[in-house]
Amino acid sequence: MKLATIRTTGGRTRAVRVDGDTLVDLGLADVGELLARPDWAEHAARADGGAVESAGFAPVVPRPGKVICIGLNYRKHILEMGRELPEHPTLFAKYPEALIGAYDEIQLPPESDQVDWEAELAVVIGRRVRRATEAQADAAIAGFAVLNDVTMRDWQYRSPVWLQGKTWEASTPFGPYLVTPGDLPGGTRPSLTLTGSVDGEVVQRADTADLVFDPVALVRYVSTILTLEPGDVIATGTPGGVGHARKPARYLAGGSVLATEITGLGRSESKAVAEPVAGAL
Repeated sequence: MKLATIRTTGGRTRAVRVDGDTLVDLGLADVGELLARPDWAEHAARADGGAVESAGFAPVVPRPGKVICIGLNYRKHILEMGRELPEHPTLFAKYPEALIGAYDEIQLPPESDQVDWEAELAVVIGRRVRRATEAQADAAIAGFAVLNDVTMRDWQYRSPVWLQGKTWEASTPFGPYLVTPGDLPGGTRPSLTLTGSVDGEVVQRADTADLVFDPVALVRYVSTILTLEPGDVIATGTPGGVGHARKPARYLAGGSVLATEITGLGRSESKAVAEPVAGAL
C-alpha cells in the first residue's frame, strides 16, 4: 500500500492512498494524522473517500515529532574508506522545517557554498514504542520513503557536532509516498536499489541491504533512548558518492537538479534555487 500527503487547492493537504494513477482521499489532513490512529492500516486499506486532485506532493509526514538521522551506515562505503565498522549507530537530528515535498525546490542559503547531497532510505514509525524488542520494532515500522539529507558541509564541520549543517530550512526532499513493508522485497529489512543523481548523472548507488544497522535494529536502538511516536522518521544514512568526498569537491549550485530514487518507493526530483532573503525576522 502506498500512502501520501498531497496539497490541494486552497493551500490544504490531504492524506491519500495511491492506487496506480488514482489518489483516494482518506478523510484526514496528512499521513501523520493517519498514523496517529491505532487502526491506521485498516482505515487506509478500506477508505473510499473518492478520487482527489493533487496540486503536488507535500512531505510524506509534514510535521514529524522527530527526525533522527544515522551517519556511517553503509558497509561497503565504510570499508572502502579504510574504517572499521561501527559498534553503535551515529545519531543526529533534523527538524521538520527542513522537510520539503518530493518535487519542491531546494533552497540554497546565501550563507553556504558547500551544499551536498545524501540519498537515503527513510523509515516511518506507525506505532508508539519504547525499549522495543525485535518483534516490537518490526511491528512499529509503518513503511519506507525516499529522503535526501541535503547538507551544508561548511556549517556541518564548523564543530564536531553535525546538527548545524543538517537542518537548514526547505532543504530536504521527503517522499513522494510511504510504502508499507508488505509491498517490498525483504519487508522491514528491504533490499532495494538506491540511486542519487545530479543533473542526470548518477552520483550514488547502493543496495539498502548493505546497511550496517538495518531498520529494525535502528528502531530498537533509538527507542532505547526515547519513545518513538507514530509519524516519527529515521533517516538510515547515505552510501558513498557524496560531493564533499570528491576530488575536487562538488556541490549543488543554482539550477542543479537533484534526483533520488529507490526501487519500489518512487523518485524525488528537486531543483536547487537561491533562497530569497528579504531580511531577518
